[in-house]
Amino acid sequence: MDEAYSSGVGVIDKASMLLDALEGGPTSLAGLVAATGLARPTAHRLATALEHHRLIARDMSGRFVLGPRLPELAAAAGEDRLVAAAGPVLAGLRESTGESAQIYRRQGDHRICVAAAERLTGLRDTVPVGAVLTMHAGSAAQILLAWEDPDRIHAGLRDSTFTAATLAGVRRRGWAQSVAEREQGVASVSAPVRGPSNKVIAAVSVSGPLDRMGRVPGRQHSHAVLAAATKLTEALRRD
Repeated sequence: MDEAYSSGVGVIDKASMLLDALEGGPTSLAGLVAATGLARPTAHRLATALEHHRLIARDMSGRFVLGPRLPELAAAAGEDRLVAAAGPVLAGLRESTGESAQIYRRQGDHRICVAAAERLTGLRDTVPVGAVLTMHAGSAAQILLAWEDPDRIHAGLRDSTFTAATLAGVRRRGWAQSVAEREQGVASVSAPVRGPSNKVIAAVSVSGPLDRMGRVPGRQHSHAVLAAATKLTEALRRD
C-alpha cells in the first residue's frame, strides 16, 4: 500500500480503497482485486462486510456497487448544499407545475433520489428519498448521461430505452422528457443541475400521470423545470 494513502489503520485503508475503486461504477471481485492490489480473499471479505453495512451493494449482474447507506450519510451530513437548497426550490416547482418534484444523483449504473416534494393530493408519481432507480430509462437518466464523456455515454446506452440521438437532443435544448419509459403511465421532465465547475452533478425533475402530463410533457413543464435547475445551480455557486 502506498504510504501516502495509509492512515496507519490498515483495515480502514483497505475498505477505503474498495470504495474508491467502486466510484467509477459496478465492478467484479476480480476488478476490485486489480484496482486495489488486495489479495482476493481480503477483497472478498472486506466487500462482504461493507455489503452487510450497506456501504456496498450488488447490481443485477452480481457486481459490486456503492451502497445505499452512502447517500443517506451524505444527506445527513448537513453540508450538502444541493440538498440544503432543494426544499424551497422543489416546493416551488411542485406548486408551479402541480406535479411531484425530485432531485436525482448518479451512482454507478443507478440514480438515487436525494430530495423530493410530492404532490399533496390526487393521483401522483411517488418517488421517496433514497429510492434507487435505473439509469436506462427516464428523463433524469437522460440528463445524468447526456453530458458524460463519450465512452461513458456509449456504455450507458447499451441497455437504455433512449438513444444517442435522444441525448443529442437533450444537450441541444437543455432539458429532457420521457413518456412511459421508467414506468407505464408516467411522464417526466428533467433539467441539469451544475456544480461550481459547470459539471452536471444532478437532475431536477417533475413527474406525474401521463394523462395529466401529456405525450409531450416538456411543452408545458420545461420552463419551470429549467428555472428550478438554474436556482439550484446558482445556490451551489454561491460562496
